[in-house]
Amino acid sequence: MTSRTPRDSRLRLVRNRPMATARRPAVNRGSRPAPRPPEGTPPPAELARRARAGLTGAVAIAHWAAAEHGAPGALSDEAAARAAAALGLSEPEVRSDWDRARLIGLIEHHAGTTRPGWRLQAWDRDDSAVLRGWVALLDAWSLACPAPAAAEPTAVAEVVEAVPQLLSLLQLSAGPMQISALLDMLRQRVAELRTERCEVPQDAARLQDATEPQETAQGAGSAGSPDDIEDTATLEGLLDWVLDALSSVGALTVREEPQEGPDGPQSAGSAADEAKGDSREAELSALGNWAVWVKLEQICVAAQSPAGNIEQPAPDMLRGCAGLTPGPARAEYRAWLAARPVGSAVTELIEAARGDDALLRGLAFEALRVVGAPAEPAVRAVVDESCLRPYALLWLAEHEGADPDEALDALTREEATWLWVDTAAAISDHGESPLLVRHLESAVQGTVPALLEEVQAVGHPRTVQVLVALAAAHPDPALAKAVRRAAFQVHTGGA
Repeated sequence: MTSRTPRDSRLRLVRNRPMATARRPAVNRGSRPAPRPPEGTPPPAELARRARAGLTGAVAIAHWAAAEHGAPGALSDEAAARAAAALGLSEPEVRSDWDRARLIGLIEHHAGTTRPGWRLQAWDRDDSAVLRGWVALLDAWSLACPAPAAAEPTAVAEVVEAVPQLLSLLQLSAGPMQISALLDMLRQRVAELRTERCEVPQDAARLQDATEPQETAQGAGSAGSPDDIEDTATLEGLLDWVLDALSSVGALTVREEPQEGPDGPQSAGSAADEAKGDSREAELSALGNWAVWVKLEQICVAAQSPAGNIEQPAPDMLRGCAGLTPGPARAEYRAWLAARPVGSAVTELIEAARGDDALLRGLAFEALRVVGAPAEPAVRAVVDESCLRPYALLWLAEHEGADPDEALDALTREEATWLWVDTAAAISDHGESPLLVRHLESAVQGTVPALLEEVQAVGHPRTVQVLVALAAAHPDPALAKAVRRAAFQVHTGGA
């Protein structure tokens, strides 16, 4: 039999559409009135003014780098000395401002050099760009102010993971909190994290639960074990680091607790705190209060999702977002990110992208686009991994200002072909046959024979399955036969 379908094997080249936006059905999540910020929160223009005032050093070093016409990507001693002389700063101040400018997105690394970021160009006229840059710095506070060199890495990671809860507690308290209360909260959260990792034996946990009421009845005067004392001292030191770091980025202030008089209640409270060893108190700044409120609102929005994606690990969260349109999906990503430290969130997303599911690979990098500048080091670190390279190069191109429709120019023909096969694998696993047929139109090759030849050569592990699925889905028998032949050649290793 002969086909009545015209057998034109040429491919019609159209603008490439991301698979996620092409196939997601609209989801009605209901209307929700825009939440109002807490009473007393300054308007966005005032918040942006305060953010600009706190980041003048980062802006100055970014302008200096722009005037250098290609400053080195890593600030060398010689470049730091030149910047210090030009700006009237010390070299440590220059390096601190340089790191902040990178984290905010005022400068970007490209091909071994540094160039102005788009946020620098919008800094003086776009309040929202300023606020997003400041929030990016807040998210990366532990990178802006690294932990003490002597600190144990596991303890540092635990404290960093506990900081979002401390910030939430400060925001919900709507006022200053004693440092001793924050230390108690930190100790409790770290214990929960260790229990979640099963670091506390069940027998020991049951024994602890049984003895806690007795210890409470006996009062706080009993001495702890040497391990408890050492752990408390470690947490006290790391809490001081956290408070110093958050203060340096403008998120909170730390001061001595005021005292009214020798016989007043304030004085009694201070005496109790002094007995614990710390009479200070911390309070969120206007910027910090607003930023934490925004994150809590994002969490509340996600909590209304029937899937409950916010509590899921990255792979399950991405699967839960697969059926959403881009806008709601980004809202889910933001909420999921707001509920965990940015460093561990990025690591989770990268690990999800390394898996066998091509759909999760694409969605993971969509979520990393929401992360923005803090994800750049991790994305650059995976550029040499074959399964992640095309996604990472596209992410970096868009992060450096390329239009999403033109970002494919950052890929070689081989990388673009690998990405085409990977996307086809995702469609084959999760999409419908007509979408797989339409995916042919997004190939960079001009004809089916050229596409098949390069697909066979690219070495993608899912090549055979993709070609078999495409042959089964395509309505043209002749083209389907050619695709099946290519699949057989790849399967048998023939030419």
